Amino acid sequence: MAGVTFEGVSKIYGDGTRAVDTLDLEIRDGEFMVLVGPSGCGKSTALRMVAGLEEISEGVLRIGDRVVNHVPPRDRDIAMVFQSYALYPHLTVYDNIAFGLKLQKLPKEQVRERVTRAAELLGLTEYLERKPRALSGGQRQRVAMGRAIVREPNAFLMDEPLSNLDAKLRVQMRAEISQLQNDLGTTTVYVTHDQVEAMTMGDRVAVMRKGELQQVAPPQELYDRPVNLFVGGFIGSPAMNLVEATLERQNGDLVAVAGSNRIVLGQETCGARPGLNRFEGRSVVLGIRPEDLEDAALETEAGERQHIQGQVALTEALGSEVMVHFKIDGRPAVTDDVRELAKDAGTEGLAERDLERGATMVGRFGARSRVRAGDNVEVAVDTRALHFFDPETGLGIYDGNEREANG
Repeated sequence: MAGVTFEGVSKIYGDGTRAVDTLDLEIRDGEFMVLVGPSGCGKSTALRMVAGLEEISEGVLRIGDRVVNHVPPRDRDIAMVFQSYALYPHLTVYDNIAFGLKLQKLPKEQVRERVTRAAELLGLTEYLERKPRALSGGQRQRVAMGRAIVREPNAFLMDEPLSNLDAKLRVQMRAEISQLQNDLGTTTVYVTHDQVEAMTMGDRVAVMRKGELQQVAPPQELYDRPVNLFVGGFIGSPAMNLVEATLERQNGDLVAVAGSNRIVLGQETCGARPGLNRFEGRSVVLGIRPEDLEDAALETEAGERQHIQGQVALTEALGSEVMVHFKIDGRPAVTDDVRELAKDAGTEGLAERDLERGATMVGRFGARSRVRAGDNVEVAVDTRALHFFDPETGLGIYDGNEREANG
């Protein structure tokens, strides 16, 4: 096993397009690293450079201690799992898994031993004599995984391996892949567009945008302390609510003013983000995650909570909770970051349309909430969990010494 290190790595195409721009990223030996970001952000290109399927234009790429910029793919000792299963339809499961080992001319007994062990790990023992057409999508993906495992490589590279599976199978397979990687301890670089996959699987997650690394951190740190507005808006499902606000001083307290709504920021909030003091009298982008909004009629938790007013536009009852879409008297944040996030989500133009009609927010209310479309609703806001961003730079406002990315 070995780590993977990008040192100023770029991929520049003939027309000058920088698909990956000066990527610095150290993936530790045995780590499960997830690369995530919108379509076209460069995450798959970065993976393909590790595999040797894309030439490196600038920088140095290491697998372990070895520089591999000009090492052929077959000599890099890595195994790749693709979005398509790429199985040979005329071969049995056993022969598909064993294919690479036979090319290496390993002894038959060693091949059998590795294939048998991989099949046991993946629950494929009873399917070894079947052809791929007799398998489900999840079973075929396990065969593709088995073909990678038996090679006992320095690193696994996985390029959206679950995107062809239905929702239930994806949940099951991501748990199985995480457990498998934990058992094997093999360095894994996993590319996905699905930020839920990223958050549930990665030891650390690297968020990319337009070929550049935005932030790399453990999943919870990305969620709680996004380095910029793009990361904050991209990570989380449903997405973070983003509205325009102004910070004012009232009786010694900072207050976030969004339309007619005034949210007093308590000592805990301001103490955790001293950089907010620099924005007194200035505009900010206020971010509120859906789970930090609750029907005030159900409010039981004491603490730094404030209320905002809205009108319910839509409710989605999910059994354990209710997703409530409501409009407030305030303006949605519309910046280049927000536009890019909307484009990726397929909601382009909605924020601009709502500029004069009020911002639409989503709250994750308790299942006992009885609000309905058309109701006026009082919403409790957990001010300890609010996020603030500089509308000009997009950077998160924390201690005043923010930087573009962190590790």
